[in-house]
Amino acid sequence: MELERRVYSVLVVSASPRVTASLTEMLPAADYDPVCVATSVSAAKRAAAEQDFDLVLINTPLPDETGVRFAIDLCANGSAAALLLVPSEQHEEICDRVSPHGVFTLAKPTSPEMAQTALAWMISARERLRRFEKKALTIEEKMEEIRLVNRAKWVLIREMQMDEQEAHRYIEKQAMDRCISKRELALELIRTTCIRMDANGVMR
Repeated sequence: MELERRVYSVLVVSASPRVTASLTEMLPAADYDPVCVATSVSAAKRAAAEQDFDLVLINTPLPDETGVRFAIDLCANGSAAALLLVPSEQHEEICDRVSPHGVFTLAKPTSPEMAQTALAWMISARERLRRFEKKALTIEEKMEEIRLVNRAKWVLIREMQMDEQEAHRYIEKQAMDRCISKRELALELIRTTCIRMDANGVMR
């Protein structure tokens, strides 16, 4: 089975035109779009506030900050994979500082082959984060369904004098008979009850 082809959004943060050109050459439009460029951390923060990026490549240092704090914050507060290109003499120190936060580092100068390898690491990390996001969303949706079904049960207990088991069976059977989800049925029962409430909130 053919794997789904993804296109990744990228933010390149670099004050060096030469490094910026080298990085953007690694990002063909067929696989990376859009590719945005910022020349300072403040500009990068504005770009990140306007759009969620999959990958962020940061060439340190930058005119206003090193970019280290920005990379840490990106990984802590979002789902982007971040890479810091760091001068070789500072690499070990910065790597020790940022690696616990999930930030990748690469000592520079570096080769195109190493840069491509780092890009592959970032894509792998981004896909792993995507799976976690999907799983978290599924769990959140399931919890929301449970909350709605429980509310609907109490509607049936109060309105139709059912006990909890009867209300549970009623919701399951109605959902099955009508080929709708229990969430949809629960919402219908709750909304119907709200419509029947008078202006003072008293059930009729």
